[in-house]
Amino acid sequence: MGQGDYELLWGDLMPGGRPRPGRGRPSGLTRERIVAEAVAIADAEGLQKVSMKHLADRLGSGVMSLYRHVPGKDELVVLMYDSLMAGPITVPDADNWRDVLLGWGRSVRGIFLAHPWALPVATGERPMGPHEAGWVDQILGRLDAVGLPPATGLIAVLTVDCFALGAVRPEIGAADGTAADFFRFLADPANTARFPHLARVAADIAPDDPVEDHFEFGLHRVLDGLQLYLDRQ
Repeated sequence: MGQGDYELLWGDLMPGGRPRPGRGRPSGLTRERIVAEAVAIADAEGLQKVSMKHLADRLGSGVMSLYRHVPGKDELVVLMYDSLMAGPITVPDADNWRDVLLGWGRSVRGIFLAHPWALPVATGERPMGPHEAGWVDQILGRLDAVGLPPATGLIAVLTVDCFALGAVRPEIGAADGTAADFFRFLADPANTARFPHLARVAADIAPDDPVEDHFEFGLHRVLDGLQLYLDRQ
């Protein structure tokens, strides 16, 4: 991602930046409408189905009209991801850092369960957009208000975020059946000799075992570690 990607996201908020108006004749399209429709396609059909042609068909527009607002699909995906944090995302109104971070981790999980296509975008190379930055800024402000030092608050937020990104991946797999299929494959007697320990785990996991319980267990253990760190300071 280069300087142009930041300008696309931040516009006149960047030092010396200017809004990027659409080129050519007005078409009735807006960048916000294009991005919202692209998110709807990705939610329903997957990110691979988002193409400028498909998007133009859905919007009843010509493909070239889209390029007046968005340079291409790569840039569109960046805008799509940032738009997920543009809605009314609430910051946990708790009076202690642990509950604030519990709420943060659950909110991150919620975004990716609602928009599974966004997970590889989040873990790939991309610039941070203004909506994402605003969300992080809010959570840091709340942590500061309950007494967690700003530098520690940032590391804590990043740690919880990293945990949530990794922990939600198998949950998404469970939702589409791939995780259950994998465990059934491992539990097959033909595989127990090659993968004995995985096979034992697979045999103990029920197909309807709630993955959310595993997420909550891991999130609490991450916060236990942060508590231990703070106690030692």
